[in-house]
Amino acid sequence: MAAAKRKRGSEAAGERKTKKEKRTENEGEEGNTDTERGGGSTEITVPPPVSVGKWKNKERVLVFSSRGINFRTRHLMQDLKTMMPHSKADTKMDRKDKLFVVNEVCEIKNCNKCIFFEAKKNMDLYMWVSNVPHGPSAKFLVQNVHTLAELKMTGNCLKGSRPLLSFDPKFDKEPHYALLKELFTQTFSTPQYHPKSQPFVDHVLTFTIADKRIWFRNYQIIEEDASLVEIGPRFVLNLIKIFQGSFGGPTLYENPHFQSPNMCRRLMRMEKAARQKERQMVKEIRLEKRKEVKEVLTEDVTDDVFVTPAEEKPKEVEHEAPRPSKSKKKKKHFQIMAKTGKRQKWR
Repeated sequence: MAAAKRKRGSEAAGERKTKKEKRTENEGEEGNTDTERGGGSTEITVPPPVSVGKWKNKERVLVFSSRGINFRTRHLMQDLKTMMPHSKADTKMDRKDKLFVVNEVCEIKNCNKCIFFEAKKNMDLYMWVSNVPHGPSAKFLVQNVHTLAELKMTGNCLKGSRPLLSFDPKFDKEPHYALLKELFTQTFSTPQYHPKSQPFVDHVLTFTIADKRIWFRNYQIIEEDASLVEIGPRFVLNLIKIFQGSFGGPTLYENPHFQSPNMCRRLMRMEKAARQKERQMVKEIRLEKRKEVKEVLTEDVTDDVFVTPAEEKPKEVEHEAPRPSKSKKKKKHFQIMAKTGKRQKWR
């Protein structure tokens, strides 16, 4: 039996394209559909999806990091890539390379926006959001990171759907917040008619300003009552500086309320050392009190409670000898003589 000849790829593809879905419809009283060879057959094509259109806004975001990040940062990057279908990934950048190299990497990847995570001391995480290659760019300290798998929220949304961006009213009051609002809008919003996006809007990305920081949250929109259920991830951005160029250049704004993590740790160590020093001083004072010799009290203190001091009499100096004192009998005899005027015999 001779083997069947396979058709070439171009011919097979051409046949697939020419095939159309044909359905015959015969209108009757019961509404049944019958297939007939003759007339009455109509050709029905499947309507195209809603998302088909001309992709004009070709924003591409490069999401990658430097070496030395931990597992939580890696999961956060993966969550951001899942949320943004217009994002691209790249290998980790070496620590020795300068940040200007990121502009060249974005140019190679054909990206005009960049989210770069920079790790320092295996403890601190910094995030750069930049408009490549002309700027501006902003540097943030990332705090309180909670990834999608860690939170286990009940919310869920379609992968690749376009989000609504919700900003706090404070973003319109100050100029540096207005600049960040435009930067976040161009970075996190999915372009319309993107090939990897879905024609649905079912979640909201919120940016809220509280405690002089930017709080990022992701919520699902429930169709029944239009309520919001958090999906994740969540993190807090503490603004450090805004630069005119991409990853450098003149400083447009510097946050006066920012305190570096090194300074925070130093203050904590100093406070702990002060408490330890205070405890040591108290311990030394107790030891000194124990070593002191206790004095033995020979006199009772309560003996002088009821003693009242007498009045001091003036000191008189007697220049003559005192007269001899008379006895009581003689004294009585003289008193009787003075009263009667008679002299009595002395017994």
